[in-house]
Amino acid sequence: MLKITDAVAIDESEIEERFVRASGPGGQHVNKVSTAVELRFNVGKSSLPIEVKERLRSVAANRITTDDDLLIDSREHRAQAQNREAARARLVALLQHAATRPKKRRPTRPGKAAREKRLDAKKRRGEIKAHRGRRGGNGD
Repeated sequence: MLKITDAVAIDESEIEERFVRASGPGGQHVNKVSTAVELRFNVGKSSLPIEVKERLRSVAANRITTDDDLLIDSREHRAQAQNREAARARLVALLQHAATRPKKRRPTRPGKAAREKRLDAKKRRGEIKAHRGRRGGNGD
C-alpha cells in the first residue's frame, strides 16, 4: 500500500510502471539501459474516494489521457530506481494535493467605514467632474 494521507491509500497493483530508454547525457549506458520511468495510474478504476478523483482530474487535467490514465514521466536521474522513486513521489504529491479539500469561501460584506470611504471618494470625484468645462461667459 502506498500511503497518501491518513485516510487515503492506494494499492501498489493500481500503479503500472514501464521502463523506457532515456535521452541525454550518459554515453553508451543511455543506449543500453532503460532507466526512464513511465508511470500510469488509472483514475477511474482506482480505489480513491469520488471527490478525490474529481479534484485529481481538475488538478492534473493535462496529464490525464482519454483512457483516464494519469501519466507521470521521470527521467532526471541516471538510475532506474531513482527515477522510479521520483515518479512515485510526484504521484503521491499530486494525490495529496487532490485529497485536500479546498476551503469554502464565506461571502463577506464591506464594513461601515469602508462604505463611507467609498461614498466620500465618489462624492469628491463627482465634484471634480462637476467643475469641469464651466468657463463660459453666459453667467454661470
